[in-house]
Amino acid sequence: MTELTLTLKLPFYRLNQSKAVEFERLTVVNTSVANDLLRVEKVERYKLTSAAFRHVEIGSMWINQTIRNANAKTKVKHFKRMWLEVNNQGYEVLKSGELYAISFSLYRGRKGRIPLAIHQASHPLVLDKIISREAKLGSLKICKSKKGIWYALVAVSMQVADAAPVKDWIGVDRGQNNIAVAALPKGFGRFWKGGRVKRLRWQFQRTRSSLQAAKQLKEVQRLEQRERRIMTHINHIISKQLVQFACDYGCGLRFEDLSGCRQTMKQKKKTKSNAAKNRDTWSFYQLETMTRYKAIRAGVPVESVPAPYTSKSDHRNGVIGKRNGDWFKGFDGYRCNADWNASQNIGQWLGFSCPLDLQKAVSAMGIVDVEGEVNDSPLTSEASRTVALAQS
Repeated sequence: MTELTLTLKLPFYRLNQSKAVEFERLTVVNTSVANDLLRVEKVERYKLTSAAFRHVEIGSMWINQTIRNANAKTKVKHFKRMWLEVNNQGYEVLKSGELYAISFSLYRGRKGRIPLAIHQASHPLVLDKIISREAKLGSLKICKSKKGIWYALVAVSMQVADAAPVKDWIGVDRGQNNIAVAALPKGFGRFWKGGRVKRLRWQFQRTRSSLQAAKQLKEVQRLEQRERRIMTHINHIISKQLVQFACDYGCGLRFEDLSGCRQTMKQKKKTKSNAAKNRDTWSFYQLETMTRYKAIRAGVPVESVPAPYTSKSDHRNGVIGKRNGDWFKGFDGYRCNADWNASQNIGQWLGFSCPLDLQKAVSAMGIVDVEGEVNDSPLTSEASRTVALAQS
């Protein structure tokens, strides 16, 4: 069994204006409590409990959690907003008819909990597990979105069955021209184009530049947050479709290990100045992490394989070829899409028929042209002769 931790974002259902105003008022009170803690010496701050804030109308469990959250932020000098939060002892999840509800009490001295209906969103199965005690509750946080919608963020941990063993693997190659390419073993692939993301990044960069010149720094920050939310949403959609793609064909997912790629990928100064081309601004790791937790929930196994030369090796035999833009060319003239070829290599990494050891070849490659294309190496020549003898 594998433990899966989720955060459910549940909007309140038909929350009336008076409750919304009260949430806003109590959030301001809670923020003032957190800022009062910053004025206390650190040694004394860690000794404080809710007893030091008896004059505050917020319940003791909420105040204690605020103290813990404020003490955890050791470098913060001022809190703009501290959301109301409580541990799993301060609330419960209920079901009344077809509606789910969260019951809690925000005020000090009031034991009765008031249930508030919530939208089940896409989490009815998880909410049912919470009610049947199959899932364990974590903390509850009450927060408001940019659009003024109040949400209950509920942390949940539960046990899920381990992924079943699979025979075939789908390789996933990540890039900029194509955000992701998933290729079935010895079959077709699915492409997620990156043109729209490039245009969005360039548009945001151009707008930020003009705003920075006009000293509109708050607007720049707002645009950065909006860009981040859009890219996160795109990664959520792609990761969901990747997991569904693997489920449809009964395969596992294999990613290339890109840890440390920021230090190894060389880019020109002109390239780094363009947000659409700068690889440092693309969230490759976020896409992988989102896919992993969705795959655990769906019972799809996920693996990582070494990344060197997956895009420059022929998926048919593992021999180093040439990559030129969107195309890959093998030593015998074979041509195919470069990203699809890389995803095939990632998916069938352990099935290379060629004796070439790509991990050792990384240090043996000696001749690399200006564009980063490999012309030849002793290992490649030896592997080519082996394949030629096998074919003859």
